[in-house]
Amino acid sequence: MIRSILILLPLLLAPALAGAQMGGLEAVTVQDGDNGQSYSVSLQALLFMTVLTLLPAILLTMTSFTRIVIVLGILRQAIGTAQTPSNQVLVGLAFFLTLFIMTPVLESIYTEAVDPYLSEEMSAEEALQTARAPIRDFMASQTREEDLAMFMRISDNDPVESVEQVPFMVLVPAFLTSELKTAFQIGFILYLPFLVVDLVVSSTLMSMGMLMLSPMIISLPFKIMLFVLVDGWSLIMGTLASSFF
Repeated sequence: MIRSILILLPLLLAPALAGAQMGGLEAVTVQDGDNGQSYSVSLQALLFMTVLTLLPAILLTMTSFTRIVIVLGILRQAIGTAQTPSNQVLVGLAFFLTLFIMTPVLESIYTEAVDPYLSEEMSAEEALQTARAPIRDFMASQTREEDLAMFMRISDNDPVESVEQVPFMVLVPAFLTSELKTAFQIGFILYLPFLVVDLVVSSTLMSMGMLMLSPMIISLPFKIMLFVLVDGWSLIMGTLASSFF
């Protein structure tokens, strides 16, 4: 699976690499006065390097990573453990859970696009178009129709008969909007039991006249104990993974 990702990156960048190697307008030129040689960087090469820096963010926004990391962030806020688990742990957990969820998509990309491209049975452009199909199907299956219709209306595109005819640049923002909605819905459901614990502890302290004692100090151990007793991490990971299938 990791091998397919590493091989997929140069495949996606093949058109940009070809454009960078084709000469074009020079952006920066350095002249060596000693031996008379000059070194130049073309605009195509600069454009390629810019796209390369944005590639991780583009890939993450087209996968399940957005929903997972938002839900985990809301969960940490609901428990009230401040920076525990740390951001690095949450991002790492979200990343590897994303790899687990996206395994069928990555395997399909490797089988249908990467392997034929490496075997020289398919050109770079054909392989790129083929590789987009599994990602497109995944995003389309997770996108709400109302979000898709909204972006189609904003982009002033003609009505389409099926999701397959929706432009790729319209499908991506619609997918991200749907993922944000779903993530906040799951986060709201997760927040409720911890909110109940906070309310019970706060009411108990007020009835005992302990107004100067922060309810968070008392409720935090109870929320951690509740989360551990119900095997919360397994439930959260299983729910997040099953929500994509």
